[in-house]
Amino acid sequence: MAALSEEQTMIRDQAKSWASEQAPVQKFREMRDSAVEQRFSATTWAEMIEMGWTGILVPEEFGGSDLGYLTFGVILEELGRQLTASPLFASALVGTSAILLGGNDEQKQSLLPKVVDGSEVLTLALEEGNHHEPTRIELQAKASNSGFKLSGHKTFVLEGMAATTFIVAARTSGKAGDQSGITLFLVPADSAGLTRSALQTFDSRGYAKLSFDGVEVGSDAIIGSLDQGFSLLEATLDRARAGLGAEMMGTAAQAFDMTLDYLKTREQFGNVIGSFQALGHRAAGLFSSMELSRSCMEAALQAIDNGDDNIAEVCSLSKAKMGAFLHEMSNQLIQIHGGIGMTDEFDAGFYLKRARLLEAAFGNQAYHRNRYATLLGF
Repeated sequence: MAALSEEQTMIRDQAKSWASEQAPVQKFREMRDSAVEQRFSATTWAEMIEMGWTGILVPEEFGGSDLGYLTFGVILEELGRQLTASPLFASALVGTSAILLGGNDEQKQSLLPKVVDGSEVLTLALEEGNHHEPTRIELQAKASNSGFKLSGHKTFVLEGMAATTFIVAARTSGKAGDQSGITLFLVPADSAGLTRSALQTFDSRGYAKLSFDGVEVGSDAIIGSLDQGFSLLEATLDRARAGLGAEMMGTAAQAFDMTLDYLKTREQFGNVIGSFQALGHRAAGLFSSMELSRSCMEAALQAIDNGDDNIAEVCSLSKAKMGAFLHEMSNQLIQIHGGIGMTDEFDAGFYLKRARLLEAAFGNQAYHRNRYATLLGF
């Protein structure tokens, strides 16, 4: 485990206490059953804003605390333990990262203070198919007298029903699959010609499908450079992958704790099942894998904070390792609990469903193993 500063330890303890007391899994169950369109509790979100979590990455000059990605990670890990749903990750990490990395002074000044106070919810609109392919962008942004007109669609847009501004990856030249010709645009959610509809996913989160029908934006809506947005997009995605790894760690760690508790209390043949050697060995193996995955996850967050040269490599390593461990841990959670693990009355099924979506988001294990090997020259 990374050596946390005193401030980071305090924030972790605050997040752990708040999430377990104010936003436990039972709150997620209540949100799911209520079928609220935005797929998170407005009260929960307001409390996160009040605690200052939306400003963790934002420089002080824009109203934030600028505490870095590792600090954000300790919060996301605790939220992952309780499956707490909110726009925090999509807006305060992914969206904010894009603005910090590529936004001009005017964009930073107009958006970042609003992200901090919660009046602005940013999210990245990237995917157009069923798999993560950052270069396969077909949504067209054609030059017009007033700037650009966007036409096409996006899918699996995280917190797409709650967002107030979308960061849209569009193609301004070239063809799908080309790295060049990609440009990132800021598009207000209430723009004429933009429609969104909720996607029903088995983890009960707020994904949306977006349709762009000649949506007009000015040239000042471009983040970064025209046609050269891929490097900015990849840098933003790496920060998203690192942050998502922290949430995955929390989800997997809670699944491990639930499994361990069950091994200590469930009896078979007059003995607790944890006393059976095969199950004890299985738990030990899972613990070892968890700590190895944690090391990779924390290394990615620290690399970003330090500005290291190998950010892309360690972020893909983290996402691949966390995805593999979370997949195995969620499977074992169900296996060891048996049939009760799949009943809706028990929480284990929530963790399995969330695990599968987290694995796929921003690239699954296969995607990142291939990317890691490519980055290393294989």
